[in-house]
Amino acid sequence: MDWIAVGLSVDVPAGTVVPRRVNDTDMAIWCSAAGKLHAWGDRCPHRGMRLSHGFVRGETLSCIYHGWQYGMDGTCSYIPAHPQLEPPKTICARSYACNEQDQMIWVALAPTQAKTPDAEGRRPVRSLEITLPVAKVAEGLGHPMSSLMVLGGVYDLAVALQPSTQHSCVLHAFAGADQERKQVSRHLEKMRAELESADA
Repeated sequence: MDWIAVGLSVDVPAGTVVPRRVNDTDMAIWCSAAGKLHAWGDRCPHRGMRLSHGFVRGETLSCIYHGWQYGMDGTCSYIPAHPQLEPPKTICARSYACNEQDQMIWVALAPTQAKTPDAEGRRPVRSLEITLPVAKVAEGLGHPMSSLMVLGGVYDLAVALQPSTQHSCVLHAFAGADQERKQVSRHLEKMRAELESADA
């Protein structure tokens, strides 16, 4: 999968940072004050503290440990203990491609020319953690693995799977604009229970 969904845009409003895991890779997903989304490796280059514990200051992300600040491109822009020092450009957080599409946040672990998936008018409903490997979930849904899978059926559903660890994943669901959200949510919970019980 070129693009992997990591959460609904509403869950990462401007000025916040959240942790996410993709293929055992820990990430800090943050949104600047101006609304620009970023996906970085979840380790400060200084002492390895999780950047997802940090805080957003305008268009920078600050590590909570020693306050080192990182600009939009991931490079260190300010070190509080040495305010007169211009940090070397080699001090840089690892960054990944990150796009917002259809109110969903997507990241790419490797460079790609592929377009961010289009939900074709569907809107995000919710995200559910599933205690199964991502391949097992795709198999249970009867679909080959892809960034966005249209399920069809009773509800106009499309799902994006986020592989978290070897044993779990997160399912991000989209539904047609005319679908009743509560009913779709109950349907998704039933689907999760069936997938997990079938593998028990």
